[in-house]
Amino acid sequence: MSASSLPLKHPERRDPAWLGRMAWAAAALVLLWPLLVLSEFKPWVLLEPGSLKPTLRFLGDFFPPALNPDFLALVARETWRTVAMATAGIALALVLAVPMALLSVRVLSVSGLTGRMALMPAVLRQAVRALLIVLRSVPELIWALVFVRVVGLGPTAGVLAIALTYGGMLGKVYGEILESGEAHATTSLLRNGSGRLQAFFYGLLPQNGAELTSYTVYRWECAIRSSAVLGFVGAGGLGQMMDSSMKMFNGSEVATMLLVFMALVALADRASSALRRALG
Repeated sequence: MSASSLPLKHPERRDPAWLGRMAWAAAALVLLWPLLVLSEFKPWVLLEPGSLKPTLRFLGDFFPPALNPDFLALVARETWRTVAMATAGIALALVLAVPMALLSVRVLSVSGLTGRMALMPAVLRQAVRALLIVLRSVPELIWALVFVRVVGLGPTAGVLAIALTYGGMLGKVYGEILESGEAHATTSLLRNGSGRLQAFFYGLLPQNGAELTSYTVYRWECAIRSSAVLGFVGAGGLGQMMDSSMKMFNGSEVATMLLVFMALVALADRASSALRRALG
């Protein structure tokens, strides 16, 4: 046996961590298998004749896409409504997130400058954090179902649903970004008699502004995707129109709206990437 064949016959000599990696992979498989069984994950069902034939028939109806001028005008109107819903929802989410983020940040607490925070500021901080957990723990789809029954069908339910869920997400992440930044300038301003808002605008915001803006733009991009999904529960926009076409088994109209939706998400991604580069 030549020396060159040893690494192939004994891989552990080529990679000393080979046995450890195999052990971890086996342990992961042992842990993952019960989860797959519990979730009834059976992808092979898609290849059964009873499932495959209807799927192929429905996908075959996608071609060619619907290009009727009247239909395209309707799609354009609903697409604009979807973008407006996402933008208005993010704007309202900012109204909720910014004050709660400032209240939850320890570095802006005057009582915390000497060490342990006073009782009332500490209780208020924990209450705000608990409210943020409640807001973001309820999916926007659930909020939309609630608001559809309160305000009726239409974009208002979608705007409110995005505002509540994304308000919790933005507030939580804003607070973490501000807490992780350098606090020396902020604490110096507070120790010298500055107000909390002044300490935020002149101490925390300049060093964290780019990261805060980048995350906000990313959430706006996510809100565009969410607004289309919310349409399936009656919140209006492109999703509701797509839901109607799918119920009527009109694959050509669904194909057109899918193409428009993919282009919309791609444009939002390009816009957010351009803004991130500009913020540098």
